[in-house]
Amino acid sequence: MRLVIVESPAKAKTINKYLGSDFKVMASYGHIRDLLAKDGSVQPDNDFAMTWEMSARGKKCVQDIIKQLKNCDELLLATDPDREGEAISWHIKEVLREAKKLNVPFKRIAFHEITKGAIKDAIDHPRDIDDSLVDAYLARRALDYLVGFNLSPVLWRKLPGSKSAGRVQSVALRIIVDREVEIESFEKKEYWTIEGKFTAPDKKVFPARLTFHNDKKLDKFSIRNEQEALAIKDELVNDFSVSKVEAKIVKRNPSPAFITSTLQKEASRKLGFSAKKTMQLAQNLYEGVDIGGETKALITYMRTDSINLSAEAVNKIRSVIDEKYGKEFIPSKPRVYNTKVKNAQEAHEAIRPVDAGIIPEDLAGKISNDLLKLYTLIWKRAVACQMSSAEFNQVKVDLSDKNKNVFRANGNTVIFEGFLKVYVEGKDDQQDENEEGFLPPLKEGDSTPTKKIDALQHFTTPPPRFSEASLVKKLEELRIGRPSTYATILQVLQDRGYVKLVKKFFVPEIRGRLVTSFLMSFFSHYLEYGFTAELEQFLDDVSNNTRSKSDVLNGFWKDFAAAIANIKDVKISDVIDKLNESMEKFLFTSDGKVSRKCPECKEGELSLKMGRFGSFIGCSRYPECNYVRKLDSSPMTQDDNAMIAASEFPKFLGKDPTDNSEILLKKGPYGLYLEKKDQSKSEGKSKKKEKPLRAPIPKTVEADKVDLNMALFLLSLPKSIGEIGTEEVKVGIGRYGPYVFFKGKYVSIPKTEDIFTIDLPKAVEILKKKKLV
Repeated sequence: MRLVIVESPAKAKTINKYLGSDFKVMASYGHIRDLLAKDGSVQPDNDFAMTWEMSARGKKCVQDIIKQLKNCDELLLATDPDREGEAISWHIKEVLREAKKLNVPFKRIAFHEITKGAIKDAIDHPRDIDDSLVDAYLARRALDYLVGFNLSPVLWRKLPGSKSAGRVQSVALRIIVDREVEIESFEKKEYWTIEGKFTAPDKKVFPARLTFHNDKKLDKFSIRNEQEALAIKDELVNDFSVSKVEAKIVKRNPSPAFITSTLQKEASRKLGFSAKKTMQLAQNLYEGVDIGGETKALITYMRTDSINLSAEAVNKIRSVIDEKYGKEFIPSKPRVYNTKVKNAQEAHEAIRPVDAGIIPEDLAGKISNDLLKLYTLIWKRAVACQMSSAEFNQVKVDLSDKNKNVFRANGNTVIFEGFLKVYVEGKDDQQDENEEGFLPPLKEGDSTPTKKIDALQHFTTPPPRFSEASLVKKLEELRIGRPSTYATILQVLQDRGYVKLVKKFFVPEIRGRLVTSFLMSFFSHYLEYGFTAELEQFLDDVSNNTRSKSDVLNGFWKDFAAAIANIKDVKISDVIDKLNESMEKFLFTSDGKVSRKCPECKEGELSLKMGRFGSFIGCSRYPECNYVRKLDSSPMTQDDNAMIAASEFPKFLGKDPTDNSEILLKKGPYGLYLEKKDQSKSEGKSKKKEKPLRAPIPKTVEADKVDLNMALFLLSLPKSIGEIGTEEVKVGIGRYGPYVFFKGKYVSIPKTEDIFTIDLPKAVEILKKKKLV
């Protein structure tokens, strides 16, 4: 009996049907252990020794494996064919070895599609665990841990309200914030174009744009304003004729089959799927979906950076093209693509259908709509990559008059669809203003009478915010992180409240901007794109066995530990000064001008202020000046006032005139409350520590409305408001809010009533409703 270990139950179920009774397939449910989530789990002073902790599920999995091994004579570790899969296999082997339960031979097997042939081939060609891949995984986990567990506490102490920092996460956040700053700093520029409509000999009307004026070439900003544009327009009164025709046949080749990053980008553009959703659906398609009571794997492994396709897969795709579209859509030779990604795992294949013969139409109604949409996208891309090139007749026509004014018309006519019959790649950028279209037949000397000429105003536009697709593309271009981690990175940024998606575009939250500004002020080296990419390359070198894990970790930790140590003595006031300086334009711009002068008192200086509940702008003369402003343009709310008040606690309200005791407004875990500091007791010599008098603030009362008179009233509660017969009636505020107390019974005061105005007649009404009087 041979025991086979995979990650998921779905994968185990699919594989099990291909293996006979000589095999037992079990699932590890992902990683069986991870770094202990506490300080000290990675020890730089002990050669970066790592402390692991098994999850409850992991412990049960190991127990089940040990139990099964008693009846097996070989262990086959068949986790996913990537770095993470290699790590899972290594963890299982290490735990069994440490427990001295690995008493049978073990081998590592890997396959990139879940088919009978692929699994049999993997079993026939086992190998050992790849130590270099494991070292690269360990180095990456150590780096991420060292950054997270050292930098995040710095954020919590120096920048209240922050959540966490991460080695790659923080760089991705910087990209989003930098783009937002670029958009805010953008100054639009006006320009004009002259657009004409002309009539061809066949009476068809076509558009063209003025490119030369009086024999002078026009660039984008040659015509700067309406006056200039109208002057040129008025000159164009002569008839135009065709002076030049350029026509050539151009070919467009298909893109390769998907890798992880391109799948995420296209699914976002075409289907509107998030990176997280795309990967979840792809996982299901890879592990197997139920089709008519049979579990079938539909695509190959979805975490890959290789664009290779096996010869067998290419032959199958070419036969499908021949059958479905015709021989003219098959190139004479199979297309071969060269991977551009550094350190791509060439042993992997691109993402493709397991069987291209399973066309999407055959799956309609048999799998969920989302699974079908993603499978269709993958199928079309894989099939298109082996199809003939598309051919276009590209035409450029110049129309001239006797004054050497020239209009240019561009045309693009499809001669042969080729791969475009199946697949057209999506775009992130907006369409070009002068997009090529259809042109009627034209030849030199043809008269093209002017139908209409317009002067059109344009303005330059700022770069667009990042969508999920364009951000993934940017991360890939900068070589930051790995494609398999992009979905997690984007989700973490949203979960931390650092960014939000607005109409499918990332917008940085205030918290995200503050975190980025802080890190760029004190840890800029670790947010540099070049540094992050270089570190990624070092990790790839470890996986290729050209650099040691220890060299990478020691090289990083030496400088990073020093940077952490250097900030320990930095005060929060120093941090605020840095943020005021680095974010001056964002924080202090009003009516288009940067000014830190308080608009209310005209004397104080505006500054960023931070509390546990958020950040805001306040005056340096507080409490004499109470000017506050949120960090966006929306009006202040009750929650905002509470947040601002909370950051200034404890707040001195005044002194009790009866005993000169200080009365403070404070913020606790359950809300606002008052505290009276009895001066006579604090100055006494009694060793017994007495609790100060305290009173809660009703939740309906805003913090800035609490004054000394209200405080004195609340501190006097519970208080008598009269008698009914011989029984005293009191009002007070308890655990569940304001109440009336009578005959040992507590009756809640309705929310429509105010405890500050409750008198005896009103209390009687409340008691009558409860039939207590």
